[in-house]
Amino acid sequence: MDLIFFDLDGTLLNKSSEISPLTKETLMLLSDTGIAHTVATGRTMLSAQRIIGGYNFSLPHIYSNGVTVWDPNSRTMTLENILEWNEVSTILSHAHAENVTPFVHSVEEQNDREVHVIYHSTPKYAIENDLLENYYAQTDAMLLPLSSLPTQARITNVSMIGDEKITHKIWEQLNKQKSLIAYCGPAIEGNGNSWLDVHHRLANKGSAVQNLKIQLGASNVICFGDGDNDLSMFELADESYAMNNAKDIVKQSATDVIGHHHEDGVAHFLRERFSL
Repeated sequence: MDLIFFDLDGTLLNKSSEISPLTKETLMLLSDTGIAHTVATGRTMLSAQRIIGGYNFSLPHIYSNGVTVWDPNSRTMTLENILEWNEVSTILSHAHAENVTPFVHSVEEQNDREVHVIYHSTPKYAIENDLLENYYAQTDAMLLPLSSLPTQARITNVSMIGDEKITHKIWEQLNKQKSLIAYCGPAIEGNGNSWLDVHHRLANKGSAVQNLKIQLGASNVICFGDGDNDLSMFELADESYAMNNAKDIVKQSATDVIGHHHEDGVAHFLRERFSL
């Protein structure tokens, strides 16, 4: 049994953060031929589902670099390696020291259902305010002040956005922490801005992929990706494919390099690989 895992940004999605018509048609052909496939992304469930909502990934989805696994059939969520309170405090202290607004993502139970809650302080820069008002406020997430963050909150990750030099400095500092791992990359807004996402170090796509491989009884795992956070699943995959736009270290770790994400690289590869 083949089991395919797709990273989203820089891989399955184009530059507009969309699943192109050709890629969507290709995914439907995979379904029609019974080839198992799903997503493994660094995005939170809240962020990713707005994008992939137009296509029905029927198998469990991996979000937040393996912290969250969502089963769309049973509508159940599994959380692993959430951040401890002392780890969150460390992240917040570094953000505040650099005058950056942290956005703390948590999943909380309210009225017998899982609710996404984002705790944040008052944005200090236009790009932070844009993220809050034009994105987070348009989702189903509850937005609450950082001062109300409870110590028992189930925190999946902490994200930030801002000047590339500042976010890179925080990235360097947090990756020195034994229990944390931070990922950083150019923001789609450009203008020298970068995003930063921080998780527990034990949280990774690889462990979540391995669990689903066992759960589904797959014999051949195929992974597609472009970034550092894809390396853990590349390590255990039987076949791993890096996008032409991927980082060099990802290309070097891959079975092969395929087309560019903005040129439907995944779709073209799948059509040839599986004769779709």
